[in-house]
Amino acid sequence: MNGWHLEHSYSTLPPLFHSRVQPTPVTAPRLVIVNRPLARALGLDDNALAGPEGADVLSGNVLPAGALPLAQAYAGHQFGHFAILGDGRAILLGEQRTPDGGRVDIQLKGPGPTPYSRRGDGRAALGPMLREYIISEALHALGIPTSRSLAVVATGEPVFRDRLLPGAVLTRVAASHLRVGTFEWAAAHRDHASLAALADYTAARHYPETLDTDHPHLELLRSISRRQASLIARWQTVGFIHGVMNTDNMALSGDTIDYGPCAFMDAYDPATRFSSIDHQGRYAYGNQPSIAQWNIARLAEAMLPLLDSSEERAVEMATEVIEDFGREFDARWRDGMRAKLGLLSDDAEDGSLIADLLTWMERQKADFTNTFCALANADPRTPAWPDEAFRHWQTRWSARLRRQPQSIEAAQVVMRCNSPALIPRNHRVEEALEAAERSDLGPLQQLLDALAAPYDHTRDVRAFADPPPAGSPGYRTFCGT
Repeated sequence: MNGWHLEHSYSTLPPLFHSRVQPTPVTAPRLVIVNRPLARALGLDDNALAGPEGADVLSGNVLPAGALPLAQAYAGHQFGHFAILGDGRAILLGEQRTPDGGRVDIQLKGPGPTPYSRRGDGRAALGPMLREYIISEALHALGIPTSRSLAVVATGEPVFRDRLLPGAVLTRVAASHLRVGTFEWAAAHRDHASLAALADYTAARHYPETLDTDHPHLELLRSISRRQASLIARWQTVGFIHGVMNTDNMALSGDTIDYGPCAFMDAYDPATRFSSIDHQGRYAYGNQPSIAQWNIARLAEAMLPLLDSSEERAVEMATEVIEDFGREFDARWRDGMRAKLGLLSDDAEDGSLIADLLTWMERQKADFTNTFCALANADPRTPAWPDEAFRHWQTRWSARLRRQPQSIEAAQVVMRCNSPALIPRNHRVEEALEAAERSDLGPLQQLLDALAAPYDHTRDVRAFADPPPAGSPGYRTFCGT
């Protein structure tokens, strides 16, 4: 198949970080969906990928030219508890060199067991793989850094979870699969040479600007932290809930990765969570910034030997970076929320204006996405909604907009570019997944088509933008493992 240009820089890391492994063939691979625009951007022949040969390659039955498959080793804190992990159901085929000179991982998710499977079957079910396809492509369309989905192939074999489910393999494209947990793995082995090699590799691949600084490893830690702060702020401004923010699920590239029990918030409530295994709400919407900071602290702990030979000085350096995360997140989140309200200049009232609107939304159980969408498409000078508290807030907001030099119309343009007209509504995602499991791909394709242009406020997307009907049962998501 034309277009594969696979390289293998990750395999040059010490053997501690990977194991060679081959995908386990499946019985009857059948292509469910292929991301043709992404395939072309990768330099691949999308027509060939969409044919029988593509199903063989994307299921793991046939390796693409130049592939040297391996599973990555890493550790991680899962719900706060340290564990030895690794790619239990994922195999890296290699790193595709793209026509624009980029380098991205090509990984199969669900191609069979690896040395890190821990008695698992190494397989994946169709529903969770299609969920990752939908949500990762939706985040990409929203402009949020993310891994992407190239294809989903049905295997023709069942997998057993709580019930028998149709099996599938997802092909994931990512800037890399380096994680906080990769550093934790090296630190747990007390292998200083491997830890240093990993840091240098991470910097060369994602943060080359840190290599020639006075303290490259400290600057690497700082850069990772700031990129994560920016990412989480962007999650918060669209109501995205990752659902399982374990340290092994935090990519050092600053991309969203490892979609499991992810979902988007409907009614605004910081305590919103969907994951069936998050019983205490550790990864609820409102906790995501503090959890990300906690994860950065675990990365800093793993990197302490690289920061200074004196543990005391190393801890001081790490602490400063961890504290900087909070400041960086606050600044990024405030900028994002100000853009959603059309606040284009600095004003001392901005913080309270944002906070008071969110308080009103929580009290009224207002839909997060649709509230900001309505504000972006309404004249702030015209009273709206028969609610005294909101009318008071709107009066303040209108006055604030008039105090800035930009016009109301200019503010509205910015608002529409930062307040999506639609998100992947949970009930619509479930409808698409249920239909796909019956081999009806119509709802899936319609949903993907709608989500491809989330900031287009001119389309009639009410069928996809409306929240679930009142009285709908509470929504729950599952990891799929």
